[in-house]
Amino acid sequence: MDDHGAAAHPHEVRSDDQGRLVAALCLIAVFIAAEVVVAVLARSLALLSDAAHMLTDVAALGVSLIALRLAQRPPKGGLTFGLKRAEVLAALISGATLLVLAAVLVFEAILRFASPLPVQGGAVIAIAVVGIGVNLAVTYQLSRASRRSLNIEASFRHILTDLYALIGTLIAGIVIVTTGFERADAIASVVVAGLMVYAGVRLLGKAGRVLLEASPADLDPEVIGAALAAHPHVVNVHDLHVWELTSGFPSLSAHVLVHPKDDCHAIRLDLERFLQERFHVEHTTLQVDHAPAEFLRVERLVPDHGRTAG
Repeated sequence: MDDHGAAAHPHEVRSDDQGRLVAALCLIAVFIAAEVVVAVLARSLALLSDAAHMLTDVAALGVSLIALRLAQRPPKGGLTFGLKRAEVLAALISGATLLVLAAVLVFEAILRFASPLPVQGGAVIAIAVVGIGVNLAVTYQLSRASRRSLNIEASFRHILTDLYALIGTLIAGIVIVTTGFERADAIASVVVAGLMVYAGVRLLGKAGRVLLEASPADLDPEVIGAALAAHPHVVNVHDLHVWELTSGFPSLSAHVLVHPKDDCHAIRLDLERFLQERFHVEHTTLQVDHAPAEFLRVERLVPDHGRTAG
């Protein structure tokens, strides 16, 4: 059995991605401080909801930075792949945090529906406009990063969800100012919670697929198996496994049987090149052997006429 490319990681996070995460974290941290102050003074649950969500953004970005550093550490001791799955764990934490916080916001919104408090719509509008500008800047930074990384994708989803939430908060502020309908603040908070649930479920689903070693969404094992079996020298393909070690790092292993007297080594190299070129799978472990006689022999079935039981 040959392990091709075990030491190489086909997808490495670009060095400037960490700089983009740091810039995004600093912008959000400064804005959160201002938003919390305005939210308390204006008695706006929508702004407090968004501030809480942005606090999870900061946590997600911080965890992302730590995970990126851990993922870049070389293999050592029993960690033969290093800590590359730290990125997936970070995405899992981010997704779970969004769901927990969404539940808290819905509970608070229900209380506000029952007993609405006076909300200063003008302050809500002002901070929402500033927040949208900040989030657009942060979203732009993260959109230029390597989003093949599930970790960076998780951070991007956090920020994008918060951008939508601020737009909803802005609309709520306008409604309060123009109509005096103060429950619009609680409604905006529920919308924020809904967006957080959507983003959280998506992140948990993607991270869960990696941790369960499911095949990547864009790689169908049946299609890959059929393509390998169609090779002119291949007799049988079995024990085919396709999974992701971490985001952007698909792996494949299989037992391949070829015709007797075929060059197993040459065929293995040819199959590895084929998998890399067609399916972009660079980390492959193929065991190529000659097929035993029973895979090649075709027997004629002869009807059993005239026989009677014992």
